[in-house]
Amino acid sequence: MNAPRSFDATVRVGCSLTYQASGPATVCLILRPLPDRGHAVLSEALTLGNNLRSETFFDSHGNSVIRVHLYPGEHYIRHDAIVAVVAKPDNHDLLSNQAQSPSDLPGDLLRYVLPSRYCDSDKMANFAWSKFGHIEHGWPRVQAISQWIHDNIEYRYMSGRPDLSALDVLQRGYGVCRDFAHLAIALNRTFNIPSRYVTGHLPDMGVPDPDNHMDFHAYAEVYLGGVWHTTDARFHIPRIGRIKVSCGQDAVDGAFSTIYGGANMTYFQVWAYQVARGTVGVGDPLDFSRRLDNRTTVTTERPFWVDDSPR
Repeated sequence: MNAPRSFDATVRVGCSLTYQASGPATVCLILRPLPDRGHAVLSEALTLGNNLRSETFFDSHGNSVIRVHLYPGEHYIRHDAIVAVVAKPDNHDLLSNQAQSPSDLPGDLLRYVLPSRYCDSDKMANFAWSKFGHIEHGWPRVQAISQWIHDNIEYRYMSGRPDLSALDVLQRGYGVCRDFAHLAIALNRTFNIPSRYVTGHLPDMGVPDPDNHMDFHAYAEVYLGGVWHTTDARFHIPRIGRIKVSCGQDAVDGAFSTIYGGANMTYFQVWAYQVARGTVGVGDPLDFSRRLDNRTTVTTERPFWVDDSPR
């Protein structure tokens, strides 16, 4: 039975996308927050152009995928959500740092210890063991991998490429958040620690961002003690208010937009910022003067409880 969950902060997240289609095309979107113990969706709204035909299905990782059928012309898509979050840093509820052996893992998690398209862990065994083999297995090793990536791989905004694997990133020495996540996943999988790719929103709660970038964020999760926990080598500090949107073996499974046919995305905007509960609704104009984050101090609210235990 799930215990009631307490939330003491509110975040507004969403995105606006525009597609230009030259002919019939299909786009698969992963935009809606996934159920997670760290957040609860209070309200959300999804706008899919002008009478576009669509259907929703769940993929093998549990992601909610919206398949939209485009006709020639311009199409506007918008997702907006008000989400309650826990104003505590990542992994504040870490109970065990122990990794299970493959013989003890649930069968559906075994795929997360195997190499995948972008996480070519089979090519990194020698490097991984030489750098991290002497470190205690489990959370200490996960942390050491994250620290090494953070210290040795340069973050370069807008340097991402869709053809780079984890080994490519290791060799070139720089990348974006997607690349940091792929490298962390590949190195952890080398030690049979189940690791998965995660995308979502990350507000600047407790962390001023002088560049004020708002974008989808990619990071990794590792399975320890029967629970998935965050590891984010891009920042390597516990963050507050993550809102998970997708997960999978790598970026193939976590893309927010996958296009089939003659269409291009011509506009892209993402928002993720803390607001005072009850002051903003979905569909309201964006007003960044209302944001409570992007500062060192963390503003909290009177906690409220969500009980989603089965009746």
